[in-house]
Amino acid sequence: MDYSRKISERLWNLPEKGELESHREETFIDDIIQKSHIEKTLLDNLDGIKTVFDGGAGCGRFSILLAKQGCKVTHFDISQPMIDKAKELARQAGVLEQITFVKGALEDLSAFDSKSFDLVISFDAPISYTYPHQEQVIQELVRLAGKRIIISVSSRMGYLPYLANPLQKNQFILDENCGDSWVRRCVANKDNAVKSFSFDEKAAEKLLAEGLMGGEKEIAEYEQGGAPWCITYTFMPDELRDILSRSGVKNIELAGPGAYARTIPNELLVKIMKDPKQRSDFLDFCYRYDANEFVCGMGKDNLLAKGEL
Repeated sequence: MDYSRKISERLWNLPEKGELESHREETFIDDIIQKSHIEKTLLDNLDGIKTVFDGGAGCGRFSILLAKQGCKVTHFDISQPMIDKAKELARQAGVLEQITFVKGALEDLSAFDSKSFDLVISFDAPISYTYPHQEQVIQELVRLAGKRIIISVSSRMGYLPYLANPLQKNQFILDENCGDSWVRRCVANKDNAVKSFSFDEKAAEKLLAEGLMGGEKEIAEYEQGGAPWCITYTFMPDELRDILSRSGVKNIELAGPGAYARTIPNELLVKIMKDPKQRSDFLDFCYRYDANEFVCGMGKDNLLAKGEL
């Protein structure tokens, strides 16, 4: 088994993952913006869609949304805690019977027939955690799609600025006083992150050239019993478009959810989010701005693609 898959399985099956991931839109503004963009995209592309495959479906954010729209959804994820949380939320939403839950890894979709779903989706970049099989995984997801595919992968142009900004997540904290462990770490480590930072041109050049974040360090941590972050392959926009096109996808459109918000400081983002009118207007404008082809690679961390079969 490849290390990427082994590391992903251990990380996402940590007992607390289901509960933590289900609250990200209450915790980080970039999650609000990204998920709002995806929701608007989905709701604009449901014509003729009755069956959906959600690959890497997590806590069911979009499985449940689509089930509420009357779709029959197959919720597929590597994490049992995430599936358990998704079932709980689906039951609360009254759509449990609309969703079939399947535990599995994206590297193996052989149990599903070709064109067996009208729509195939995969969001928040689980495809990027399947290195070195990311291209084959995309091809397999396309194989399952009868009408339409919408996916997000990690964006190389979006990730590159992270190497020069150890405070990138601080910009998007909704409430510094909340109890989330990730928020507490970001706030507590802010001063030290600045003091210890040094721009590493070689690291930036390596990521730009190879697209890979993680590797030997993560493997060593895994072998020592740890649960490191996933080895992540980041895509260039033209690369993703080319893979989809070669797989038979037509009318491909790319977007970079979060690109506009990267320009705005935390204090103003929090103010916008706490005013319902400003929040609604802001998310609508982000959707339009972030869908512009000239910023499609500069989403905060994800590159979104949709196309027809």
